[in-house]
Amino acid sequence: MDRLRLFKALGDNTRYAIYLELARATTPRSTADVAEALELHPNTVRPHLERMRDVGLLDVAVDGKGSVGRPQHRYSLAADAPSLGLEPPAYPLMAGLLANVAASCGPDADAVAAVGRAHGRHAGAVHAAVDTGSCVAAVLAELADLGFDPVSETDGAVTTIAFTQCPYQQLAEAFPELVCHLHRGVVEGMVEVLGGARVARFATLADRDPCHVALSRL
Repeated sequence: MDRLRLFKALGDNTRYAIYLELARATTPRSTADVAEALELHPNTVRPHLERMRDVGLLDVAVDGKGSVGRPQHRYSLAADAPSLGLEPPAYPLMAGLLANVAASCGPDADAVAAVGRAHGRHAGAVHAAVDTGSCVAAVLAELADLGFDPVSETDGAVTTIAFTQCPYQQLAEAFPELVCHLHRGVVEGMVEVLGGARVARFATLADRDPCHVALSRL
């Protein structure tokens, strides 16, 4: 990596703000995501992202979820980009250690889900208090806040919400019986509090379908 070009790129205040935003993000971000977070127009943000990609600061992935004829570009820090003091916090390490401890106790899936369900009931109550709309809308909003980048499709009385990103992917792959069932419990707890729907199916990493939840309207 050309360090001179790199630091020249970060010498611009807007690019530095964009870099900090992406450094703190748990999942790759689109141009629109970054623009919204920094209260800038996407046309202002786009050339800065491209400049940082050109000097090797950012990686970009392309998917087909953008508008018709325009693929969505999602940006994240390059593997060898400088941390600028933004090294990952100790939480991932602690989460991994706790997952190992929990797995050694051999809890069954329902016991694990019960823990997630307690958090889900709390999250559901928070969404109900601010009136985010339907149960499905609240679940989508919560999953988006958690970093799952959910997309939904409704067929009759059933809405299927797919998780296009998993912010806990490494832990989930190592401990699917823990992470996936905690996630299931969170959704079940929210639905229990919000009402108007039930969890008809929750597909985990074991299903490879991809991971999704089907909510059936009552």
